[in-house]
Amino acid sequence: MAEELLIPTDTDRGTLYDVLFPQIQSLVETESDLTANLANVAAALKEAFGFFWVGFYIVKEGQLVLGPFQGPIACTRIPFHKGVCGASYSRRETIIVPDVEQFPGHIACSSASKSEIVLPVFHRNGTVAMVLDVDSDRLDDFSEADAVGLQRIIKLIERKL
Repeated sequence: MAEELLIPTDTDRGTLYDVLFPQIQSLVETESDLTANLANVAAALKEAFGFFWVGFYIVKEGQLVLGPFQGPIACTRIPFHKGVCGASYSRRETIIVPDVEQFPGHIACSSASKSEIVLPVFHRNGTVAMVLDVDSDRLDDFSEADAVGLQRIIKLIERKL
């Protein structure tokens, strides 16, 4: 596949995820390097949706460590029990936060972040390998359509772990 996304305009998010999915699948299915795949997934999501920040925090050294991302500089290390990323890791579930200021223990890596969705990514043995963190500079910007669309993309990464 050419390193170019075909992104329709004037479509709802669910449809946009449907159009984006095979393009991301094509990018990652023949690439064996995890860093390259995570970088391309982050870039594709940022380009397609214009999210404020998209990236991965990888489980390392007993915490979540910043991995490939797109957006402004970010927190480098997050304890498993802190913030939305830590909560997603600990609960092993997707968390949608409509207003980050209302989330107890939110870590403000950027004051421009207003809402957030975080999804855990699992190893084949069932442990959490990393989380996908997506931030928006708009309040209440994420819905079940994002959770479903991003979960499909996460499955592509999980097959590579």
